[in-house]
Order: sequence, then C-alpha cells, then structure tokens
Amino acid sequence: MTTTDRPAPATETLWNDAFWASRLSDRAGNMTASAIREILKITQEPDVISFAGGLPAPELFPMEAVRAAFDTVMTKYGPAALQYSTTEGHPPLREWIAAQSGIPARNVQIMTGSQQGLDLLGKVLISQGDTVLVESPTYLGALQSFQPYRPRYVEMPTDEQGIDVDALEALLAHTPAKLLYAVPNFQNPTGRTLSLERRQRLVELTARHGVMVLEDDPYGKLRFTGEDLPSLYQIALDKAGGDPERVNVIYSSSFSKTLVPGLRDAWVQAAMPIIQKLIQAKQGADLHTPTLNQMMVAELVGDTLPRQIEIVKKAYGERAQQMLTQIAAHFPEGAEYTRPEGGMFLWVTLPEGINTTTLLAKAVERKVAYVPGSPFFALGGGENTLRLSYSSAGPEQIQRGIRALGETFAEALG
Repeated sequence: MTTTDRPAPATETLWNDAFWASRLSDRAGNMTASAIREILKITQEPDVISFAGGLPAPELFPMEAVRAAFDTVMTKYGPAALQYSTTEGHPPLREWIAAQSGIPARNVQIMTGSQQGLDLLGKVLISQGDTVLVESPTYLGALQSFQPYRPRYVEMPTDEQGIDVDALEALLAHTPAKLLYAVPNFQNPTGRTLSLERRQRLVELTARHGVMVLEDDPYGKLRFTGEDLPSLYQIALDKAGGDPERVNVIYSSSFSKTLVPGLRDAWVQAAMPIIQKLIQAKQGADLHTPTLNQMMVAELVGDTLPRQIEIVKKAYGERAQQMLTQIAAHFPEGAEYTRPEGGMFLWVTLPEGINTTTLLAKAVERKVAYVPGSPFFALGGGENTLRLSYSSAGPEQIQRGIRALGETFAEALG
C-alpha cells in the first residue's frame, strides 16, 4: 500500500468548522467584526473616494515635531524609553492630563487607544444581563467592545440636541441601569452635540439614580464653530466640589484625533475604585502602553498639540462646509442631514424604503464609499441612514464623491 492509499487518520476528520466552533468560548461567540473595518477593505483601491473610515487627515500630521520628539526622548531617556514601564502610564503624561481637569494624576490611566479603554471598562463594569443605556444611534465600536460581556441594551432617543433627557428621566423612573454610554461632543456617528442644559440634567439624573456614565470624548477639542461646552465629567466634578472620588462620570479621550493615531495613546480618568480595576485589567491585556510612545506624546503636548488642534479644526471646518454645500446641491429631495459644529462626521437619513447597506455596492461601482447606518443601532433599525466622514477628503474628492452618491441615491429613489 502506498502512502497516498492509506486512509486518513481519524483525527483529521475533526478539523472542520464545527470542531473549531466547539472549542471557542461563549464570549467569543458574541464577538463581531467591525462593520467599518470590513468596509475599509473595499476602499483600498486608490481610485475609490472613501467617506467611510473616521481617519485623521495624514497630510496634517506634525511630522517634523514627531521626529524631533523622538530624538528628544531618546536623548533624554536613553534605553529607558525602550524598556518596560508601569501599567498606570508615564508620570509626566498622566500629570499633564490630570492638570487639565484639576485632579490628581492617580485618577488617570493611560490606554493603548481609546478602544482599549472601552473594552477594559466593559470588562470591569458589565456583567451578563446588566442594563446599558446607549444613544440611538451610537458608536458601533463601543457596541463591539461591550457585546462580549452580554449587556442588555436600552436605547435612549436622540434629536438634534443629542440625548432626549426628558425621555431619559422617564426611562430611569422604571429601568434600573448600570451604565450610560454617551459621546456628547460631535457624536460618532451623527456629528450632533449634546446641549449644555441637557448635559447638566443628564449628570443630575444619573447621579440621583446611581447610574455610572461613560463619556467618550475623542473629538471634543475639534470644534470649528460655536461655543465650547464643559464635559459631563467637568460638570459632575464641579458638583462634587472638585473631589474625583464622588464623580459618577468616567471620562475617556485620546490623542489620536488631535496629534496622530499611530502612537495609540489615550486615557481614562475616573474615581480610584474604577482606576484600580482598570490597572488590573490592563495588566492582563498588554501590561502597559508603549513607553516610547507615551514619552513622545508628553514632549508634544506643550507646544505642538495646541498648534495642531488649530490646524485640524480649520481644515475640518472647511471640509465639513464643502460637504454640506455639495450635499445641498446633489442629494435628492427628502434626504435629511446633520450640520456638525466640530468633529469628523455627519449623518444622512434617506426616505423610508431605501436600504443603504444594499446601496453600498452601487456606490462603490461609482468609486465612492460610506458606512451604512444600521450597525450603529444597538437594537436594529436605521436601514435608510448612513455616516459620512469629511476629515480625510480634499475639496475635489468631496465634490466628485458627493455628486456620485447623489446619483446613486436618486437612482434608488426611482
């Protein structure tokens, strides 16, 4: 009998999809792929205009300042810049962050990107079946982070001023909730901003009902029109007399949208019982955020960061206005859209009966891409909505891309 004639070992019949599925945890079964990351694969062709990913504009990156920061760090710290470090984070960076809110540095935990913060906060806060309040729609990356921990989502209605706090008050009267997740500034995906009056009421309502609030604020510094508003965290901190241990808001932010995303430096600030558990969770995840990256960011926050914020705000404000102008000129009657005061996104609602997931393939045929809206709804819906990002597109791309989308939508509407 030759080798090729021998029957396959019985164990070889095990290596099929059912076998591998049976070896995965229940939690792994609740994990899903990022809809945006999957769409970005479609847009890799250089001639596709992408309004899909929320990518900072690479031509605006402070390249020379980053190079100089690297040289400074290597000169100042030598091998220590390449060594393991503490889980909590580089002390000068934590101290700078803490000083912005007037809190001790011990209340700041450095994260490897804000997405890690969402995942670890989900791990330490959410038990199976816990009620988590989310905006409708909300950031799909948060849903992806929380989902493995098996929460029960309850959607909060939203309008042009953000979360409807009257509806929230009625909801909290009969719904015990563990956590409320919100993006108050230039929300992802809608670009809306929660009004000051609603911020104040949200903080008061959640404190009264003992609900933790996770404030996700990666875009707050990118306001290009209107007045700056205090964070939920700052409002709660002021109400607590400046004591971070009496604040029910957890604040998460990042340097990805204001400096550069590739350094993956972000942070969470919270009361110490939360920070202590985050330290333990992070030790099990990656031990610490890269030492070199943190040291570089600490060198950049003094002079480069303020200048970079102004550069980015100006560019994004111009691009947002260009996109709004083109939408008004080319989108069909019945299309509604938000008008953001900052950030990177706007939201489009098409007439009922249009499915933007189905239409995406038609748009890509015209060499333009967007993110369908349905993945942003925790409980389903939103089939006639979509998110557009203007941050990394130039004027000519915006003009051609929006015209192509207008033709796609008009064709679908008959």
